[in-house]
Amino acid sequence: MNSTFFFELSGESKDMPLAEVIRCLEAETDGFELVSSGPGYAVASFDDRFLDPIADRIAMTHSIGRYLGEYTPDDVSGLADVELPEGTFAIRAKRFEGMMKDVDSQKLIRDAGALLSKHNDVNLKEPDVVVRMQMCDKVHMYIQQRVTDTDLLEKRKVGERPFFSPISLHPKFARTLINLTGVKKGGTVLDPFCGTGGVVIEAAAMGMKAIASDFDEEMVIGCQENMDFYGFKLEDFEVLDIGDIGERFHDIDAVCTDPPYGRSTKTGGEPIDNIYRRAGEAIPKCLAEGGRAGVVLPHPISFDTMTLEGMYLQRVHGSLSRHYHIFRP
Repeated sequence: MNSTFFFELSGESKDMPLAEVIRCLEAETDGFELVSSGPGYAVASFDDRFLDPIADRIAMTHSIGRYLGEYTPDDVSGLADVELPEGTFAIRAKRFEGMMKDVDSQKLIRDAGALLSKHNDVNLKEPDVVVRMQMCDKVHMYIQQRVTDTDLLEKRKVGERPFFSPISLHPKFARTLINLTGVKKGGTVLDPFCGTGGVVIEAAAMGMKAIASDFDEEMVIGCQENMDFYGFKLEDFEVLDIGDIGERFHDIDAVCTDPPYGRSTKTGGEPIDNIYRRAGEAIPKCLAEGGRAGVVLPHPISFDTMTLEGMYLQRVHGSLSRHYHIFRP
């Protein structure tokens, strides 16, 4: 049975959260409709049974739930026809990036609550049902059903691993990179610059077959140590130069990697731009038909060997931005 769901998106990137929603829908459903999208949200229709698989993998969405509709600050009368699940409820309101500053959110909550309380009692402390109100281009209402487990992602960040390097994607963004390739659960994910294992840890946690390689043996050993620490298994691994991955690995569903950059990076003395060029030549050789590559770099890049499907910007701090490239051979 199809239902309409609201995705409350995070604000770390202008367009990456929406792109991740679409790729997760492609990977986990047998058909969906993107009904609408706007600042801080996406609304999509799909079969209810796919909600949990989508929520289990998505990273840049705060919460997902059954959509109750869009309203204006002056008129929420349509809520009179809404039927909530049995039990008590509470409304939690949020302005996306300070939008609707002139709207009295508490009055809006009271007006909406008065309509919904005709059939359900209010319990502000421990409600059975949480109704979320997203204030952005319109007033969007939805029943919260799944919340992203940010605590679990925090427990896997680089400083919590037994073997770590200060240069590593946060688990949220490693997971987003994987999702942007649209790889399905059970698919193979290769990181040929595995470092301490941030990408392959998330791939394994999401139910993919994680494969790791790096030219630095210490990194491959450390990656294995980190995988063991979290109870995950590497499907395959190798100490390998980037130029040789096409001979060693085949039919990979997604290559997802955050290649080395910066002054502290170990490159074996090779110029960094040459490493990138050789990566662009080698990655397509390992990909299965229909596979994608996700490559994170501090600047835009293009390869003659692959077509750029999309690029998404994450501003980290004043001197560093990350560009998430999605390529197809």
